[in-house]
Amino acid sequence: MTPIRVSLVQGATRWHDAAANRDYYGAFARALKGQTDLIVLPETFTSGFTNETLHQAETMQGDSVAWLKALAQEVGATITGSMVIRDGERYFNRLVWMRPDGTFDIYDKRHLFRMAKEHERYAGGDTRLIVELNGWRICPMVCYDLRFPVWTRNRHGKSASDRFDYDLAIFVANWPTPRRQPWRTLLRARAIENLSYVVGVNRVGVDGNDLPYAGDSAALDFLGQSLAELGTQEQVVTITLDPAALAAHRERFPAWMDADDFRIEV
Repeated sequence: MTPIRVSLVQGATRWHDAAANRDYYGAFARALKGQTDLIVLPETFTSGFTNETLHQAETMQGDSVAWLKALAQEVGATITGSMVIRDGERYFNRLVWMRPDGTFDIYDKRHLFRMAKEHERYAGGDTRLIVELNGWRICPMVCYDLRFPVWTRNRHGKSASDRFDYDLAIFVANWPTPRRQPWRTLLRARAIENLSYVVGVNRVGVDGNDLPYAGDSAALDFLGQSLAELGTQEQVVTITLDPAALAAHRERFPAWMDADDFRIEV
């Protein structure tokens, strides 16, 4: 593992306008060329958090995925965020992990926000994604997943030579202002309990349902301490994560040795 530069892009997503959002977020990404290894965009960054799946969904062969591929290559950094994707007859809130070489992985949001009836329009994923970048193991997830510690649990074998599932957890979100305190609290809890860095990227502004978003995007260390907090405005911040500090904390405080064994069944 070598130090990794992560850019948090906290933007005001345009409602139901994929082309405008590609222009908007593309400008932020291009300004980061040569300055970062990983660019993190919010949840559903091409549309806003919408239940209008029929009209807002794209396919994996659509314009937005092609744009993301070209943008990652142009900027020379991995870019991630989620989009509304139609796959066959089903719709997913799908995170795409796009690398500069054009290869990518996907993660379909596991926990669907029933209070907004997301579970009635989207299909949930059943596989957690672990990707690697600069020697780091990274687990990207989507919004409501943050509330479920079993799904996000960072496991470790019983031998000191084993590796953790991940070194960095990422949560992309459209998390409204009325629930900002749980967002800020749970990000810290996930970092502390999983002995991991955590990055959470939320949007700002007001969406087409008149829901306000306060941002509160953050990068946190393994103690839940702030490395960067973006507040309530449109903002881009790049931070560098130190693998040596993470390794030292895990050795100094090996809580993983007392963790319970379990298996997730979906």
